[in-house]
Amino acid sequence: MSVVPAHDPRAARTRRRLREALLLECSERPLEKVGVAAVVRRAGVGRATFYLHYADLEALAVDACADVVREAVDALHAYSGRPDPVHAPPALHAFFAGLTPHRALYRALLAPGGGGPLGRFLHRDLRARSLTERERAGAVDAPLVASAVAAAFTGVLADWLHGLIEATPDRIADHSWQLLVALHRSR
Repeated sequence: MSVVPAHDPRAARTRRRLREALLLECSERPLEKVGVAAVVRRAGVGRATFYLHYADLEALAVDACADVVREAVDALHAYSGRPDPVHAPPALHAFFAGLTPHRALYRALLAPGGGGPLGRFLHRDLRARSLTERERAGAVDAPLVASAVAAAFTGVLADWLHGLIEATPDRIADHSWQLLVALHRSR
C-alpha cells in the first residue's frame, strides 16, 4: 500500500523505476531470491523511499505485473459483434505469447488454480469487466457468468504458466477462448 499520493509525478517516476528494477532483477533470478536492497540499488532510490511506496516486495511485484492483468482483461474483450467460437481474438494470442519474458515472476505471484496475489487481482478485474458487459447486454445471469469466466480464465492461465497444461501460446489462447465462449452460452 502506497503512502505517497498516486497523482504526484515524482512518486509515479519513483514507482516506475522500482517496477523496472524489480523486473530486471527477476529476469536474472527468481522473485524469492530478490531482495529489497537489490531493487533499491538498481532503481537508484533509498530503502526508506521503497517503503514509502510499497509495504513489501510482493506488493511491488503485484504492481509491476498489473499491466499483464490489464492486458489479459483487454485481450479477452478484444472482439466486436458475435465472437468466433473457435479462434481467439488476435489480442489473446498476443497476450499469451507475450508472457514468456516474465513467466517465472508470474508463476511466483499466480499459484496453480489461480490463487496468489496476482490471481486475486486478475479475478477481481476480469469479473468486474465481464459483469459490466453482461449487465449492459441485459443478461439476468450476469453475476454467475462473470464469476465463472473470471475463475476459469484465471485458473487456466495459472495452470498453463505452471506447466500443468501443456500447450503452445496459440493453442492455449484458442482453448481458453472456446471455454469462455461456452460459459457465456451456457445460460
